[in-house]
Amino acid sequence: MKIKILTIFPEMFESVFASSILGRAREQGLLEISLIDIRAFSDRKHKNTDDYPFGGGAGMVMLAQPIRDAMRFAMGESFRGRRIYMGPRGEKFSTAKARALAGEKELILLCGHYEGVDQRALDTCVDEEISIGDYILTGGELAAMVLTDCVARFIPGVLGSAESPEEESFSDGLLEYPQYTRPREWEGLTVPEVLLNGDHAKIRAWRRRESLRATLRFRPDLLASAPLSPGDRAMLDELKEEDAGCFCESSL
Repeated sequence: MKIKILTIFPEMFESVFASSILGRAREQGLLEISLIDIRAFSDRKHKNTDDYPFGGGAGMVMLAQPIRDAMRFAMGESFRGRRIYMGPRGEKFSTAKARALAGEKELILLCGHYEGVDQRALDTCVDEEISIGDYILTGGELAAMVLTDCVARFIPGVLGSAESPEEESFSDGLLEYPQYTRPREWEGLTVPEVLLNGDHAKIRAWRRRESLRATLRFRPDLLASAPLSPGDRAMLDELKEEDAGCFCESSL
């Protein structure tokens, strides 16, 4: 997959994209990331990419012209993919969205800055807007890093195990079950016995139960949309009764 990022701060990205899983994916040719400096396409004398907003107001607005020209350069003559603006009005980013974008041949990410981007650039240069959350960042660069990292995990071969992205939090609408590694006992705390007996059916059942428990405890809102089986719902009822019992005992 090719991901091209349009930004006025390309220096922010390289250390992130050269490390760990993303770095290995680039070395193996599974992921190609290009950073395109929007400033280089400005037709103004000092290569500035922003100006005061019409109508007044605080801050500056990114100019349409350098964004348009940078986008044309990024697209080339045979672009096949999605052009995405990392902005607060967009669709909330999710695991399902990351999985869908991983199926594209190419992505172009536009990073806004200052008080925003001239609407005419958004109207003519992007296919969709994506938000990574309901909070304010100083620019779209960090959001572009998050999207790139998440999408990359669904590209075949990027992770060591093909099953890894499907077993993590949010992959099936639930939080992930607890994880343990060596030593078997640490400071008086032990690993659950079920994980040590080699019975894979029991391990899967334990993990599913603990995944439901974690979601019920930390993110109960996810349960409304998670694909739950009748068995899952029965386990949830049991877990709710357990929590209620624990609460009553602690109140005595």
